[in-house]
Amino acid sequence: MATRNRPSRTNGHPKAVLLTLVALIVALFAGIGATTVLGDAKGQWTPKLGLDLEGGRQITLEPVIGEGSQKINSGQVERAVDIIRKRVDGTGVSEAEVTTLGERNIVVSLPGEPSKEILNSLSRSSALSFRAVIASTRNEPPTRTLPQPPSVPKATATPSASGSTSPSASPTVSSAPSSSSTGANGVYPQAFPAAATPTPTPSTTAGATQSPTTATANKPKNPSDPAWAQQPVSAVWVKGGVVDQGSTYQDLLQEYSCTDNETRLIASNAPADQPVVMCDQTQQNKFLLGPVEVKGDSITDATSGPETNQQGVQTGGTQINLKFNSTGKKAFGTMTTRLAALQSDADRNRSAIIVDGQVLEALGTKDPITNGEAQITGGFTPASGKLLADELKFGALPFSFTQLTNDQISPQLGQDQLQKGLLAGAVGMLLVVLYSLFQYRVLGLVTVASLVISAIFTYGLVTFLGYANNFRLTMAGVTGLIVAIGVTADSFIVYFERVRDEVRSGRPLRSAVETGWQRARRTIIISDVVNFLASAVLYILSEANVKAFAFTLGLTTLIDIVVVMMFTHPLLTLLARTKFFGSGHKWSGFDPDRLGAKGVTYAGRGRVTIADRRRAAAGGQI
Repeated sequence: MATRNRPSRTNGHPKAVLLTLVALIVALFAGIGATTVLGDAKGQWTPKLGLDLEGGRQITLEPVIGEGSQKINSGQVERAVDIIRKRVDGTGVSEAEVTTLGERNIVVSLPGEPSKEILNSLSRSSALSFRAVIASTRNEPPTRTLPQPPSVPKATATPSASGSTSPSASPTVSSAPSSSSTGANGVYPQAFPAAATPTPTPSTTAGATQSPTTATANKPKNPSDPAWAQQPVSAVWVKGGVVDQGSTYQDLLQEYSCTDNETRLIASNAPADQPVVMCDQTQQNKFLLGPVEVKGDSITDATSGPETNQQGVQTGGTQINLKFNSTGKKAFGTMTTRLAALQSDADRNRSAIIVDGQVLEALGTKDPITNGEAQITGGFTPASGKLLADELKFGALPFSFTQLTNDQISPQLGQDQLQKGLLAGAVGMLLVVLYSLFQYRVLGLVTVASLVISAIFTYGLVTFLGYANNFRLTMAGVTGLIVAIGVTADSFIVYFERVRDEVRSGRPLRSAVETGWQRARRTIIISDVVNFLASAVLYILSEANVKAFAFTLGLTTLIDIVVVMMFTHPLLTLLARTKFFGSGHKWSGFDPDRLGAKGVTYAGRGRVTIADRRRAAAGGQI
């Protein structure tokens, strides 16, 4: 009675699977070519190397704190180290090293030649906050010397629409158009009025006037109240030499210089419950801002993406999307609700988004925003937008840093160690090849071809990830690649031995290949899943070089599954259809006599009896 072998679902189209694999490899190396042409790879087709193999740049950061600020403690330094490490890791698996030096300083070692943007992101505090705009003016050189304690001119109070009183005379603050920007969620830029607008002095009762000294005891409760302009400046501005003691914030607005880095440092360290003067990114406009209303520590997530307008159409720019926790959501809603009612005042209708003493945007508020989300735009590129989003997401540093040193460092191991590591890998692969040829004869060439495909895939992915995600190959990573040779070879051995077991049981090779694959596939997948989980756990819990080893080991484990399923099995399926392998040639690796295969004989009534071929040839009976 004839029997029919049932081919598996993949048995009928192994060529299609092989062509798919070839297409994947071509696409991978096409991606590498694209990164070398369009990116900053400068035509290189080799993986990026880590600190130990290539060297890089070492930066020593020294904390900068304002005069009179609290002393730096070890907890703050450790928190800064953790945040800086997260910021660097946010650019990819870059194998950077972040350590402390003494009690205050931090040393950051980056492989290769990091960009200026990445270097700057290390020292920035990236403390984000929202403040209401009280007044604004163009950044012009001061027209007078440092002020003496001023006297407030008498003014006649007139009733306002709300029933309060305001003086009829006060010093003026000129306004001018600012650079335009695009907002979202109902927030739109408002143009500055072309003409100068009087800035009211503090509210009075019964027409009485207040001096700055008296006003200090009665600070305005409204963060955008114009009365803040006549409050005496906080001590940090006097100690910094920007203004004299007794000056008001209105004086500070006139004296503030956008091109002076010292004033920006003072602004970034100004008390949160006091007004502040800051400039925008163009350094052309400066703002008098009220106390902080929404703090950056209320941000739960920050991402960057394409900028969209109110209709959801992409504008071609990049925006940063913020999400607040319950505290930030309530504070942001309260602020925008108050500002939305001030649309008749072009200045006070705006809220300023501040990072490190600089106004990123000062946008007018059309409607209250109570959903706990906000967008930041303002000329970001995809790279700079991602950097700022990562800085905001990972948290602000306890203080800003200045670069104390910035030195080029040489490789810790160098090309000699890399060559030895590659030689060790080549020796290991050679031993696997020799064993395969000895054990499996010509079938061993399938092992060789599979290892070559795996090596091509691994090299391509390591190179591509280097330029797409800043992956750096260290000596520990090379070790992971060498260990993967044994993991990959083990999968082939499991598969081949399953097929040979089926041949020993008397199955023809084509049927043995499919039946053996069904049994071997489960074992291979389970084994690789266990290896991958071990690598993933090691990667998550480890640091530095151990993380690199875990990453490459996990990557090659995934490659092993792809190669076995899309190359080794389809190739063996095609070879089983050839006369050389299908007939069980003695050099094929599937010789039935050498394997001690059993024959199948008809026993009647649809039953078969499996007999040992050697005994049957000798005339024996079962």
